[in-house]
Amino acid sequence: MAISKQEKLKKSISFIKNCDLKKNATNLVFSDGNLNANIMIIGEGPGAQEDIAGTPFIGRAGRLLDKMLNSIQLDRKKVYISNVVNYRPPENRRPTEQEIARYLPYLTSHIEIINPKIILLLGSTALNSIIGNDEVISDARGKWNQMKIGSANPWIIASFHPAFLMRQPQQKKMSWVDLKMIRDKIKIL
Repeated sequence: MAISKQEKLKKSISFIKNCDLKKNATNLVFSDGNLNANIMIIGEGPGAQEDIAGTPFIGRAGRLLDKMLNSIQLDRKKVYISNVVNYRPPENRRPTEQEIARYLPYLTSHIEIINPKIILLLGSTALNSIIGNDEVISDARGKWNQMKIGSANPWIIASFHPAFLMRQPQQKKMSWVDLKMIRDKIKIL
């Protein structure tokens, strides 16, 4: 059942018309991981390597994400990974507000299909897309919110994006706090 809904969503995203992201991209980057996962991870958008492979978080930031997940005994077979936008923004720029708004209904459907218990928002674009523009990542990270997203009602936590952590390694200790919060929360849900 979930696979057919997931494939239908992927197909509808592939049929998007008049989209500059799509025009400039090589591949649709939809998801990776376990359809039945209790934890869904949402990043900003695909980078160059993800665009080539059609898989999210496989470049340097993806390798760091894998290490982060491993630190709390998780991996890609136990989580589900997607992005706010499904096509690579040119030059790895941040998606525009219009692009985010255009892809948000697809992201909402994606969340409904997976129906996770926990959503980890990586970075300010994911945070602002789901929670709103009133929050900044440095203040919002490490705090739980339960939020209705379509028919889903997950617990949401934000943390720094792995690409940011590569530029600001001193912030890794804050992400470790967030990861431990996820590890502890999933045990009680």
